[in-house]
Amino acid sequence: MPTYSSMNKDSLKEEYKKLTEAYAEYKARGLSLNMARGKPGSDQVELSNGILDIVTSKTNFKTEDSPDVRNYGGLDGIIEAKRLFAEILEVSPENIFIGGNSSLNLMFDTIGCLMENGAGCGPWNKQGRIKFLCPVPGYDRHFGVTEYYGIEMVNIPMNEYGPDMDMVEELVQNDPAVKGIWCIPKYSNPQGITYSDEVVKRFAALKPAAKDFRIMWDNAYVIHDISDTPDKLLNIFDELKKNGNEDMVFEFASTSKVTFPGAGIAAIAASKNNLDLLNKRYTFQTIGYDKINMLRHTMYFKNLDGVLAHMQKHKNILKPKFDLVIDMLESELKEYGIISYVKPNGGYFVSVNVFEGTAARVVQLCKEAGVILTGAGATYPYGKDPKDSNIRIAPTYPPIDELKTAMEVFCLSAKLAAVEKLIG
Repeated sequence: MPTYSSMNKDSLKEEYKKLTEAYAEYKARGLSLNMARGKPGSDQVELSNGILDIVTSKTNFKTEDSPDVRNYGGLDGIIEAKRLFAEILEVSPENIFIGGNSSLNLMFDTIGCLMENGAGCGPWNKQGRIKFLCPVPGYDRHFGVTEYYGIEMVNIPMNEYGPDMDMVEELVQNDPAVKGIWCIPKYSNPQGITYSDEVVKRFAALKPAAKDFRIMWDNAYVIHDISDTPDKLLNIFDELKKNGNEDMVFEFASTSKVTFPGAGIAAIAASKNNLDLLNKRYTFQTIGYDKINMLRHTMYFKNLDGVLAHMQKHKNILKPKFDLVIDMLESELKEYGIISYVKPNGGYFVSVNVFEGTAARVVQLCKEAGVILTGAGATYPYGKDPKDSNIRIAPTYPPIDELKTAMEVFCLSAKLAAVEKLIG
């Protein structure tokens, strides 16, 4: 089959007729399928139901550092939960803060703290125009937090090794208005790229013009492998120590996609100076997060081995879904020369670049046929994809039979939009 770009107008019009007929058949089926967000499926959530039973009225509610987790106190979380996240993130327990169910909430609070209190150089919101670097395509909620606080966002292109570090270094080391960067270092959202050792080392060795520059290291998918040969991420805190830059990073993680998105636990890993900064804020914000939930998580998993055994069950559910998506992209679209994508070894998404100038149209066609995708442009700051090409596919939530149908609609829509664009 020739690529669409190599076909003449008559051939394209013939192809368009075939595609519109096939599309009309799907549209007539009255589908209602959703691939908009990276949510765990019901079968994944049910893997953790035992957590709900492990704490009962007969439980001893004491922990090593809390006489009664049902009561006030313990601003930064129970020691058992700190140890669990310390194992996951390969840091010391004293460098861990335990929060509620959402790492996004902790990220929002961290930016808020820096805006209002600063980090040794005065509050960010009193320093005039400030900027944040945003690897693209990236996570829309990161961009939403930054935009909410009125921080100017600067696109940083991603490559196969991570963000373009030449550009990062140039901006960070020469512009004092650059105060931070968002990073998802393992299985990035949406591309599934894991930062190379060199990229991690270059981040750790940055010499920012702004002394209060901070890296938001959102390690959301640190244990979310779907491949038998998972990616390995270099520990940035080890590298920071080598460069005397321990205060430069806030790392975030949670059990949102390990146990229950609405009832997990989240954590920050950071230096003592950074945790002291946050604790000053949290002292007035809360008396402590849900310690009973922390207790039941630690009772259920016990240690890192327990968590990893649990994640193997998630992998068994997710791998067939990701395999299906990749297989269909390969078999249905690749030969037409209208897409590119990265095959991830973990995470929650597949990032697809459709024919340039057609992403919004593909999303529209899918919606009209009953398949909801993440909005075109969502993976870029301000919702503006300069090439109108990137679409984030979230394979995790639908049952596999529904996922197959949704991907059939997606592939058909991608072809139809490309042919429309070429016909003009």
